[in-house]
Amino acid sequence: MSKKPEKATLNSATIEEQTAAFLKSGGAVEYVGKGKSGQFASQGSKQINVRAG
Repeated sequence: MSKKPEKATLNSATIEEQTAAFLKSGGAVEYVGKGKSGQFASQGSKQINVRAG
């Protein structure tokens, strides 16, 4: 039988290490207010017409 690859565990120490590396490399954390999205809409909403015809 082949051995299944182990899943990477994500814990607070790992997150802290990754965050520290991100900030050290020049990354920045931006606060996004409650009820806001951090994503920018590049296009308007898409409307799909389902009528056959």
